[in-house]
Amino acid sequence: MSTLNDTPISALHFYLTAPYPCSYLPDLQARSQVATPGFLINSALYSQLVRYGFRRSSSHIYRPRCDTCSACIQMRVRAEDFSPNRSQRRAWSQHSTLNATLHALQDKPEYFELYQRYQLARHPDGGMDNDDFEAYQTFILQSHVDTLLVEFRQDGILRMVSIVDLLDDGLSSVYTFYDPDVPRARFGIYNVLWQIELCRKLNLDFVYLGYWIANSRKMSYKTQYQPAEGLQDGHWSELRNKQTESLKI
Repeated sequence: MSTLNDTPISALHFYLTAPYPCSYLPDLQARSQVATPGFLINSALYSQLVRYGFRRSSSHIYRPRCDTCSACIQMRVRAEDFSPNRSQRRAWSQHSTLNATLHALQDKPEYFELYQRYQLARHPDGGMDNDDFEAYQTFILQSHVDTLLVEFRQDGILRMVSIVDLLDDGLSSVYTFYDPDVPRARFGIYNVLWQIELCRKLNLDFVYLGYWIANSRKMSYKTQYQPAEGLQDGHWSELRNKQTESLKI
């Protein structure tokens, strides 16, 4: 008899959402394909879905399925082959005193305070700066798969929190928020480098960074981590852009 631990993808149902404004490309409408029921999707099944281009937001598993656009490309970094460029090496050295500790999903009052400051400073027009405590908990702390919460502290002060899903072939970067008030800090870069290093230590192949859109400035940083692969037309292949070439050493 089949159990929840070996549920096949064919047991899931998929539906399309109604159109909604795209968060990344102005004046375009987006749609998502959502996998249900969420309680059937354990880490093994979710790992398969990620390789097919799905992502997780809270307990919702989805991938873009827009009517007139296919700009969103799921991307991943090949951890073992990754080589940092000069700027990334500086960021790694700059934040080498951060102390990272791994936890199961949990909550502390200082998380929400940091989250609010980050949203207000980094995403003032994205709507998330108005998240109340319940919305924050739903977004950050709900997961049906194997998920880690990583604290980054400096001299005991919380500087960054990162949510990471454990897959059978890598790590999936879910969400990160950090102290926006530290001058010239490059916490975001350091966080990706740290996840790549953790991936290597766990003998996993990839760090999945979510979706990349060539014409979105918000996502341009992702292809600075090379070598990277993108899921295009159902196949994973090398993913580069001109900015990447100019940053290589």
